[in-house]
Amino acid sequence: MWDMSIMQVVPGLRLAAPRDADQLRAQLREAVAVEDAPTVVRYSKGAVGPRSPRSAGSAAWTCCAGPEPAGKVRADVLLVSVGAMAETCLAAADLLAARGISCTVVDPRWVKPVDPALPALAAEHRLVVTVEDNGRVGGVGTTIAQALRDAGVDVPLRDFGIPQEFLDHASRAQILEQIGLTAPAIAERVADVVAKQKQTDQVL
Repeated sequence: MWDMSIMQVVPGLRLAAPRDADQLRAQLREAVAVEDAPTVVRYSKGAVGPRSPRSAGSAAWTCCAGPEPAGKVRADVLLVSVGAMAETCLAAADLLAARGISCTVVDPRWVKPVDPALPALAAEHRLVVTVEDNGRVGGVGTTIAQALRDAGVDVPLRDFGIPQEFLDHASRAQILEQIGLTAPAIAERVADVVAKQKQTDQVL
C-alpha cells in the first residue's frame, strides 16, 4: 500500500506503473533498457487487466510519455490514472460526462520522475485529480502536486488514494470499495468539487 510512496525518496530511481498487460510487457522492456538509473516496474496485486482502450465514452484518453504523446485537450477535469486504476478512471469519466463534466484521462506510465508534459496538460484544465492504489501520504498525487507548483501551474489538485491507516484484511475489490476508489465514488467526489468551483466562479 505504501510502496510508491517509499520509492519516491530514492534519488534518480525511475518508477513504472503499467495500466494493463500490454503496458506491463512494454514497460518491463523499457526498464531493462535503462542503464543509468535503478528502475522499478510496479503492478498492483491481482490479475493483470485487459488492454485499456484509448477512449471510453466522452472521456479523452492520452499518454504522457512513450509512443503515445500527450495532446492538449481542454476539459473540466484532468484525471491522472496511476497504473491499474485506468479502467476505474475511464468509467468515472463516463459517469462525469453524463453529468455534463468533461474529462481527460491521462496515463503517465512512468510516475517517477513526473513526466515534463504533465504540468502543461494540467494547465489546460480547471481541476486535476490523481487516482492511485497507493497511500496518499507521499504518493504519486503528492509528487504531481509538487511538480505543478514547481512549474508555476496554479490548478487545484485532489489526490485520491489509500488513507494512512491499517486496513482490515479483505479482497482488493472489497478494499477499493471500502476506501472509495470505485468509479461511482470517484465521480461523485469529483462532481462535488467541480460544483463548488462553479459556485465560487459565479460569486467572483
